[in-house]
Amino acid sequence: MNVLWLEQEEVKSVVKMQATIEVVEKAFKEHGLGKVQMPPKSYLYYPSYNGDLRTMPAYLEEEDITGVKIVNVHPENPEKGFPTVMALIVLISPKTGAPVAVLDGTYLTDIRTGAAGGLAAKYLARKDSKIIGIVGAGRQARTQLAALCYFFEPELVRITSRRKQSVAQFKEDMKTSIACEIRWEEEVEKVCDCDILVTTTPVRKPLIKAEWIREGTHINAIGADAVGKEELDPELLLTSKIIVDDMVQALHSGEVNVPLAKDYISENDIYCQLGEIIAGLKPGRTRNEEITIFDSTGLAIQDVASAQLAYKKALEKGLGKTVKMF
Repeated sequence: MNVLWLEQEEVKSVVKMQATIEVVEKAFKEHGLGKVQMPPKSYLYYPSYNGDLRTMPAYLEEEDITGVKIVNVHPENPEKGFPTVMALIVLISPKTGAPVAVLDGTYLTDIRTGAAGGLAAKYLARKDSKIIGIVGAGRQARTQLAALCYFFEPELVRITSRRKQSVAQFKEDMKTSIACEIRWEEEVEKVCDCDILVTTTPVRKPLIKAEWIREGTHINAIGADAVGKEELDPELLLTSKIIVDDMVQALHSGEVNVPLAKDYISENDIYCQLGEIIAGLKPGRTRNEEITIFDSTGLAIQDVASAQLAYKKALEKGLGKTVKMF
């Protein structure tokens, strides 16, 4: 039995944002309609190294595609010359259970998370949104902005990071694809003066204060993806419409996990899952004045859908290395 092996550069060459948005949107819709199997992420924690390892299986029943992602999160890795997040995805035949492809999941994790943020803004942000604020200048900031620009035409991007040089590199990397001013802001508060706010940090103490967020703002809360992480002032959650990617995962490891554990909010304060809005089961934004929050933990259905896209495109182009397994 042959298995296709795809390296990161090969995956990058065939998976672009528009197509990723399309397959991720379809996956979220199936999730909203209850047509996927996706147990919550399982975690292994490495306290001595400030890191963790996660396994993420999923089966999209209508698409008949299945697989599993193995992914780490080690915030101190950049200081050691490694990415914070690294991932591997195995696509599997639902018919036989045999592996059909093994591919780099690091790039796919970045782009599929960006796609989800873009989709959340499509359904939740004001249509006239012109100013984007970004906290954090890593890989996820890049794909989030790229996806947002697929749906909106920003006039200004405000961005901040712990290191000014990170923002300088961000501006250099994005200047050819983003046709607007990208402005470094020293203060997080200034970044919050925006229509769409994206937070992409691994912090465990909130850095966004409720009083900084103006009416009508949409927030993509991306950074909180494990127990104990939170980026937003819990007070903000009480005055906002909260949409999660998956209820079970969010309760355990999303932006809402700490406020829930401290009984600051309850499950009743969560409006719905993004897939329910995409499937037309729930309305998204209903008033220009409301503050909306998308709590993204990252779903295995996103990984399987984007990996299947990479696999199909690679086969069409004759990419990858075939390895005999059995």
